[in-house]
Amino acid sequence: MLPSVANARPTETQPTACFSVHAEAEPGVMPRVIELFAKRGMVPTSWHSRVTAGELTIDLQMRGLDAATAAYIAACLRQVISVTAVLIYENRAARMS
Repeated sequence: MLPSVANARPTETQPTACFSVHAEAEPGVMPRVIELFAKRGMVPTSWHSRVTAGELTIDLQMRGLDAATAAYIAACLRQVISVTAVLIYENRAARMS
């Protein structure tokens, strides 16, 4: 297992990187987005996508991802063909039982 992934084990108190990817509604966008995580041995904690008025919006979350790696992935997402915008924020709220 990659060292960065070994340290990214999800726990309830770890920060969650939240990405909102806006792109043209093209069939190849989703595989190119998930590839950026898969090649690092990661599976997003949450993934939701929708198409509205010809625009594809992908909201995904990755728990336990450090800020530097999240910023790097966001920069890579901005380079994906057909992607028009990428928003990112970190959610540090712990889940309440």
